Amino acid sequence: MNWLDNIKWDDKGLVPVIAQEKDSGDVLMFAWMNREALEKTAALKRAVYFSRSRNKLWLKGEESGHVQTVHEIRIDCDNDVVLLTVTQEGHTPGIACHTGRHSCFFSVLKDGQWQSVDPVLKNPDTIYK
Repeated sequence: MNWLDNIKWDDKGLVPVIAQEKDSGDVLMFAWMNREALEKTAALKRAVYFSRSRNKLWLKGEESGHVQTVHEIRIDCDNDVVLLTVTQEGHTPGIACHTGRHSCFFSVLKDGQWQSVDPVLKNPDTIYK
């Protein structure tokens, strides 16, 4: 059996993916992969996701330069979530979020309101053309 056959793909052929920074343990982002994206990620040792909005493969950093080098690929106990251990490249500190922040998880619930607690490291207008 091919290792990809162990994954429990959803009805659209996708699996949720969490990218976690190797050195800090920070959760950087959540995305989706199809079979081809996961296979390419394993082969290239670079994160390749599936963009649902664009309906195509998305090599992380292809536009921004903020590449994710993959050190380890894990699946959870139900085989329906993938965890990537990555190094976020392209800027110091690494920028994983399209908003120019280190992590996509920059909002915290405080006193019944969502508050941004992490700074914008680089203006997204200068990252994306």
